[in-house]
This record gives sequence, structure tokens and C-alpha cells, in this order.
Amino acid sequence: MRDMEGAMESSDKAASIRQWINPEERVTVDFENEHDLNAEVIECDDQTVTLLLETAFPHYKQHLTLPLSMVSIGEDKSHYTRDPDKPIQYGRLRITVHEARPQAV
Repeated sequence: MRDMEGAMESSDKAASIRQWINPEERVTVDFENEHDLNAEVIECDDQTVTLLLETAFPHYKQHLTLPLSMVSIGEDKSHYTRDPDKPIQYGRLRITVHEARPQAV
């Protein structure tokens, strides 16, 4: 369902995001200052989503928990799914965060 301004409600966002909780899959994440980042969805409830963002260091991932009120969701048609146990799907979830990426510690 959408609110008066056409934005998705948090429960609808959560339902869409939960489908991507799979260690074999990645989603695309865009921030105001960085775009096309790969991330794994770790957890999602009706208020927050928890992501592991890939970084420039191969074995280091940035752990972020974001309120659903600050994200929009869509589809990234430039990527496909990775899980070898499921049929290939062209397109994956795109999460747009409406602020700058937090600095990794």
C-alpha cells in the first residue's frame, strides 16, 4: 500500500526486502554520495533493515541498520540473482537511502 504522497508504507517495504534475505544473494544500495554498492540483507522487520555492505577491503563488510522511513525500494535491472539453487532472475532489489553513506569505522 502507498501513503498519500505515493510512497510505500514500511510494512510493504519490509515484505519486499524480506524476500532478499539469503546469504547467496546481493542487493544494490544507493546513497546520496555513493551508488551501485553491493550488499547482503541480513534482517528486516517492519521498522528497520540490516545490511552488510561490501567495501574496498575483500574481507571487511560494513554493518548498517537503517530505518525503513529513510529508504525507497526499486529494481536494479543491470544485475541478476546469484543463488545456484534457484532459477536465474534478471533484476534484483535496489535500496535507495535518502542520506549520505555513514563512514565505516
